[in-house]
Amino acid sequence: MKVVLFNGSPRKEGNTYHCLNIVMEELKKEGIECEYIWIGMEKIRGCTACLECIENDDQRCVLPDDKMNEYIRAMLESDGIIIGSPTYFSDLSTNTKALIERAGYATGRHLRHKVGAAVVAVRRAGANHVFSSINFFFLIKEMIVVGSTYWNVGIGKKPGEVLDDEEGVETFQNLGKNIAQVLKKLKS
Repeated sequence: MKVVLFNGSPRKEGNTYHCLNIVMEELKKEGIECEYIWIGMEKIRGCTACLECIENDDQRCVLPDDKMNEYIRAMLESDGIIIGSPTYFSDLSTNTKALIERAGYATGRHLRHKVGAAVVAVRRAGANHVFSSINFFFLIKEMIVVGSTYWNVGIGKKPGEVLDDEEGVETFQNLGKNIAQVLKKLKS
């Protein structure tokens, strides 16, 4: 079993990174293979809604010059997808949004029945919109969305401060355990 984790933060080791790592540690303890992909500083274009990917039906985006098709392939080859984003003006980072838009069109119904979870870092407020946006992607792709003991949100301003959010840390630990259990049940 394999889970791919996307980090949409431009901060390489910022709070989104730490939140994802907590989840990843729990997955690894349960024997789940993890692939971590940092997209935060990649040059990723937004979707142009050309719809050629739908017409071609090859699970590829036709826009050139970025790594989007590598990301789409990682999603298709995984049993679970975790998308992490910081909260910017109560919204996703631009690279996280581009990932969702372009993978959303290009994958068609090929993400059905995979497991998905949102991971959100926030300084103070606005995280629920980010959490919802990521989960809306999973839901429209007919994926199984896994929750935790609270919304999957970690609070912190400076990089690493999210580790001081005890409830957030516990939420991410439980999320990792819950994802592992769902994956195991689906495979049995």
